[in-house]
Amino acid sequence: MTTSKTSEPSAAAPLIDLQPLVVAVRRRRRLWSTLALLGLLIGAAMSVVMVPPPTAVTKVLIAHQEDQPNDSGTLIRTDVQLLGTTRIAAKALQSLKSHEKPEDFIADYRGTGLTNNLMQIEVKGASDTEAVARAKALADAFIADHVQRMQETAKAEAKALLDQRDRMKDELAQVNKSIGNRPPTSDPKASANSESLFARRAELTSRISDFDQRAAEARTGKPKVISGTQIVDAPRAVPHSVPKAAATNAAIGLVLGLVLGLAISAVTAVVADRPVLRRDIAANLGASVIAELRRTALRPPRPWQRKRTRAARERLTTSLARAVRGSTEPVSLLELGCARSTSVIALDLAEALAPDGPVVIIDGLPGPQLAHHGDKPGGPTVVSGKDAAEVSPGQRRFGVGSVAPGTAWTDLQYLGTQTVLIVRAGHGSAAWLHTVARQLADLNIPVIGVVLIDPDPRDRTDGTLWDGLHTALRGHNERLSRQNGTGQRWTERLQMWATRVPDSGQEAH
Repeated sequence: MTTSKTSEPSAAAPLIDLQPLVVAVRRRRRLWSTLALLGLLIGAAMSVVMVPPPTAVTKVLIAHQEDQPNDSGTLIRTDVQLLGTTRIAAKALQSLKSHEKPEDFIADYRGTGLTNNLMQIEVKGASDTEAVARAKALADAFIADHVQRMQETAKAEAKALLDQRDRMKDELAQVNKSIGNRPPTSDPKASANSESLFARRAELTSRISDFDQRAAEARTGKPKVISGTQIVDAPRAVPHSVPKAAATNAAIGLVLGLVLGLAISAVTAVVADRPVLRRDIAANLGASVIAELRRTALRPPRPWQRKRTRAARERLTTSLARAVRGSTEPVSLLELGCARSTSVIALDLAEALAPDGPVVIIDGLPGPQLAHHGDKPGGPTVVSGKDAAEVSPGQRRFGVGSVAPGTAWTDLQYLGTQTVLIVRAGHGSAAWLHTVARQLADLNIPVIGVVLIDPDPRDRTDGTLWDGLHTALRGHNERLSRQNGTGQRWTERLQMWATRVPDSGQEAH
C-alpha cells in the first residue's frame, strides 16, 4: 500500500498584514524616540529662548441699539474689526502721548469676541506697566468711539423723524386752513369733501404724535448705550511662568516629535519593503532559518544578555562545525548587512575546527574585519580570495564573503560550493533577497540555511520551509537529482516521505 499525502491549501493571505509594519516601526524605535526627544528639547528651549513679551488684558462690555436675542455674533465681530482700525489706534496713542505709528501699534494688540456683547482686548508692551497703560488707553478709545458713533446715529435718526414730523405739521396747517375757510352748506358733494378733510386732519395729527414718540425713543436710547458700554474687567498684566510654559511646550513637542517619528517609520517601512520577520526572510531567500544571534555591537552586551548570546553562539558554532566536517565540499559564510557579526562567527568556527588540523579562511569580505587575524599565533590562516587556488586540498577551509549590492557573483563559487547566509533582519529589501536567491541558484550554490542577525525579540513566526520549490533551491535540487540519477526534483518533504516509505519514494512527488 502506497502512502501519499497532499498538501492542504494555505489560508488566504490577509489584504493588509499589520504585523510586519508593527515590527518594522518597533525596530525603528531609535528614530522615533530620537525625534520625540528632539521635539521635547525644542519645545522646552523655545519657552526659554522665545519668552513672550509682557501682555495686559482687559474686557469691555459693549451695548448696541440693534441688540437682538438671536444675534449670531455679527455685531461683536464688527466691533473687533473696528478695534483694529487706525482711528482707534491713533486715539489711544494720542491719550498715551506716544509718537508710535498707528499701523505699528495695531500689530501689538488684538480683540476677541467672547460673547455677543463682551470683547477681550490683549495688548503687548515693553513692560507690564506699559502694557496695562496701553490696554486702558485702547479700551477707553474704543468706548469713546463706540459712544460717539451711537450718539451720531441716534441724532441722525431723531432728526429724520422730527423733519418728517415738521412736514406733517405743515400739511396739517394747510388742512386746518381749508377747513376753517369753508362756509357751511347743504350741498352733499361739498359735505363729502369736508368729511375727507376732517379725516385727513385726524390722520396727520396721529402721525405727528407717532413721529414725536419715535424721536423721543431715539433720544432715550442714547443714555442706555452710553451707560451700558464700559470696562467690566480692569486692565491687568498676564502672569507668565517659564517653568509652566516650558513643561507645556515640551509636552507638545514630545507628542509632535513622536507622531512625526512614527509616521516616518511607518512610511519608510512600507516604501522600503525590508522584511524583518523570519517567516518573510525565509520565504524570500527560499531557505530555512537555522539560528538567530544578536548583532555584534561595539559596546559590550549587558550582563543578562551576555550569557544568552554566548550560548546561542556556541550552538551555532557547533552546528556549523558539524556541517563543515560532514561535507565533502567547501562551505562559505555569506553576509548581508552584518560583516562584523559574520567575522566573529567565522573566527568562532575556525577555533572549533582547529583541533582537526590547520584551518584556512578565505576572506572575501569588503572590509578589514578578518585581515588582522591572520598573523596571530595559533590562529587560523586568512588568505584573500585571489589566493584561494593556492590552498592545499588537504587543509580544512571555508570562505567568508558578502552578497551586498556590488558583489562579484562569479567569485562566490571560489569561497564555497554551498553556503550559509548570515542576514541582518530588516537590512535588505525583498527585491534584493530575491536577487541573492536567484544568483546563488544560478551558480548552483545551495543554501544550507539562514542565520538571522538582530531578530525581533517578539517575532513568533515560523522560519522553516517544509515544501515547495523556491528559486534559491533550484540549483540544489538539480544537483541532487543528477547525483541520485532520478531526474526528479528532491524537496524536503519528498526526502521525508522517502525515509518513511522507501518503496514509494519515486512516486510521492
